[in-house]
Amino acid sequence: MTAHTARDKRMRQRIAMEAARLMAEHGISDYYAAKRKAAHQLGAPDTQNMPRNEEVEQELGAYQRLFQAELQPRRLRELREAAAQAMRLLEPFQPRLVGSVLSGTAHAHSDVNLHLFSDVPEEVGVFLLEREIPYETQTRHTRRGQDEAPERVPVYRFVAGDVVIDLTVFPVGGLHQAPRSPVDGRPMRRLALSGLLRLLAEES
Repeated sequence: MTAHTARDKRMRQRIAMEAARLMAEHGISDYYAAKRKAAHQLGAPDTQNMPRNEEVEQELGAYQRLFQAELQPRRLRELREAAAQAMRLLEPFQPRLVGSVLSGTAHAHSDVNLHLFSDVPEEVGVFLLEREIPYETQTRHTRRGQDEAPERVPVYRFVAGDVVIDLTVFPVGGLHQAPRSPVDGRPMRRLALSGLLRLLAEES
């Protein structure tokens, strides 16, 4: 390994570690933003030698085990329990848990991310209004295939206690074709309520 290659590798790892710290401590959820801020703080704002999102996620798990060994598992449990409650409520839309609450890297600032399925997305808003649950709406770009163009899907967000529940609504046919993960580019892992309840029982 040349000195230049070794130096690049060290910088790449330092950026991954600092990005993970920023995500864990400051609630940055976007990997790109965390990496850019980390590079800037390390004095390399123009570097092209960025770590992959997977590398940052690995460092995030390591950081949590080392510095948040008591706090993070407790918060993760709270978020998973909140997810189970929301999934029971939203059962008509076949909810699936995704993201950091499923992977186990969720932290104090994390949302609960659920995928819902309806060919009429507005039904989700009506459902929440009928239960007097105030919500906000936005849209999100997702990509189902590597060669497919991103598509915009509706998002509903509401607060349950101190937890933000983030609902991305897909057509019913999307139940069997998960969008690509922002972490590794592979189809996102999804978990039904039954699987989440088994996970909570195993943790107990």
